[in-house]
Amino acid sequence: MPPEQAPAPGRHDAAEHRLGTTEVAYREVGGAEAAAANLAWWDADADDYQAEHGGFLGDADFVWCPEGVREAEARLLGDVRGKRVLEVGCGQAACARWLAAQGADAVATDLSAGMLRHARDGNERTGLAVPLVQANAEHLPLASGSFDAACSAFGAIPFVASVDTVFAEVHRVLRPGAPWVFSVTHPMRWIFPDDPGPQGLTVTQPYFDRTPYVEVDDEGTATYVEYHHTLGDYVRALAGAGFTLTDLVEPEWPAGHTRVWGQWSPLRGKLFPGTAIFRTHRS
Repeated sequence: MPPEQAPAPGRHDAAEHRLGTTEVAYREVGGAEAAAANLAWWDADADDYQAEHGGFLGDADFVWCPEGVREAEARLLGDVRGKRVLEVGCGQAACARWLAAQGADAVATDLSAGMLRHARDGNERTGLAVPLVQANAEHLPLASGSFDAACSAFGAIPFVASVDTVFAEVHRVLRPGAPWVFSVTHPMRWIFPDDPGPQGLTVTQPYFDRTPYVEVDDEGTATYVEYHHTLGDYVRALAGAGFTLTDLVEPEWPAGHTRVWGQWSPLRGKLFPGTAIFRTHRS
């Protein structure tokens, strides 16, 4: 499909300038192209992302979503003391450090060296020496059956070509009965523009159109890729990989929460969900 429009101006201007992003397209993108684009994107955006969101996420806190759901209260992973826990798509690894502070043996992976640089800085600031592994979530360089739990808070899943492959990899590295909990943008958000204001309340994109969102440079090379999956897609992929879904949390916008994070805002949050948290267990 031909490019439709230039990316909207905003916080990502610096990364888009570095990568030469000029247009938006909806087209098919294979795994290798997506991995290359998103590796470059998150490396380019890592400093700005940390500068904007680092204070909200903390150095050693487990925040599931922009609505502010914290694992300290939600306990979606259960008791992690003495457990070996994997964080997939860790970013600056605040979640993994929180897990370590609770007595878990936490390991964190991310595709981006830029994000892992901030993760190393966080390790140094807190003294929580969480092991950090640079890896594509579709190919985890970890031993089979070596973890008691796995989690991902808005990490990796929307940016890979095959959630089936990711879920199969997570299933492989988990022990039987282990929880796998992850949060993603709520699939219904796909139908609205990525805008926290009034323009973000009008449907513009079909829910059932799974064509990836792609930002490209002048030559048509992808500089950012994001994939859409319906709720049903996630459920079927989890079942196919051998997971049992035990809960689907759709956080409501908290009273008094005024923070705007990208497309998340009080205006939109009071009308429809922005996050879906899937709680599952490995067979």
